[in-house]
Amino acid sequence: MTKRDFYDVLGVSKNASPQELKSAYRKLAVKHHPDKNPGNKTSEDKFKEASEAYGILSDQEKKQNYDNFGHAAFEGGGGRQAGGFGGADFSDIFEDFFGDFGGGRSQGRRSSNTRGSDLRYDLSITLEEAYEGKKQDIKFSTTEKCTTCKGNGSKPGSSPDRCTMCGGNGKVRSNQGFFTVQQTCPQCAGSGEEITNPCNDCNGQGNKQASKKLSVTIPKGVDDGTRIRLASKGEAGVKGGASGDLYLFINVHSHDLFKRSDENLFFEFPISIADAALGTTIEIPTIDGGKAKIKIPDGTQNGKQFRLKGKGMPYMRGSGNGDLYVQINTEVPISLNKEQKNLLEKFREIENEKSNPSIQKFFQKAKSFWKN
Repeated sequence: MTKRDFYDVLGVSKNASPQELKSAYRKLAVKHHPDKNPGNKTSEDKFKEASEAYGILSDQEKKQNYDNFGHAAFEGGGGRQAGGFGGADFSDIFEDFFGDFGGGRSQGRRSSNTRGSDLRYDLSITLEEAYEGKKQDIKFSTTEKCTTCKGNGSKPGSSPDRCTMCGGNGKVRSNQGFFTVQQTCPQCAGSGEEITNPCNDCNGQGNKQASKKLSVTIPKGVDDGTRIRLASKGEAGVKGGASGDLYLFINVHSHDLFKRSDENLFFEFPISIADAALGTTIEIPTIDGGKAKIKIPDGTQNGKQFRLKGKGMPYMRGSGNGDLYVQINTEVPISLNKEQKNLLEKFREIENEKSNPSIQKFFQKAKSFWKN
């Protein structure tokens, strides 16, 4: 059968860098490795094909010969050997997936002092509480170190034994086709130890389920989606390992009046046509529970915004506050009595271009358009 081009096998260009070659081979090798496809002849052939291609292209001298002469450079005596694994380093290709290869990078047994898991706690607060900051007690389920065995999992007075499967090394080896694969021991999970006389209180786990109560401080200015890390407040570590962390995820409820964007607040205030035309003074609420007055000048248009400096949310990191923006929404009356209608009719009769400059400007543009 005609051999496929090695570059096509790996799915790379002839100008591919060594890192691109390695990355392409890694993907193919993991996908088609015999361990992951037992009894699959097609995957086995693709694995061998990719390994041969990488063995040639990862060696600079062999790559140059291949680029010049193609497969013919390795035909005849010794061609298969040259096209095999040669001097290519495959150990680092697979160690993320299958452990150490051939014993060349043995790292010894895994530490039994495993760090505890991190925990998540979702906390909902109001916008006012986010403004003021608060202290709150929370309750959550976690694991704590067993006080009976001091976390080592064995009955008091006894200690763990050496693992019978790996002999205390924490790793086991097996032959897989071309390779000798070194993997974490499945019996002791890499610790090299076995609990033969387990603690009765924790059943040899070293940790016990517990319910914990904690007082937490929510800083001023916290925003929706903020994550607060409480170091070492997560689950207890295994056999003396460090505790995990507790993460508070803050949910700030939406507010009936205020909308928030970063440290700024936005507020919509409705006024009548008369107030917008003649001007007025309005009183609005602020997030701190107080009030503020704003003078609305005559001729204020719908959508006009007024800025109240420093009346927004506190900066969580730093000093000061954001601003409060008040948007004026002019409300058109929907139910008029006879007197009101008469007054508006009279106003319409006497209004002029100066009263409605935007309307006048629009019709001037429209007339110009219609002429064309």
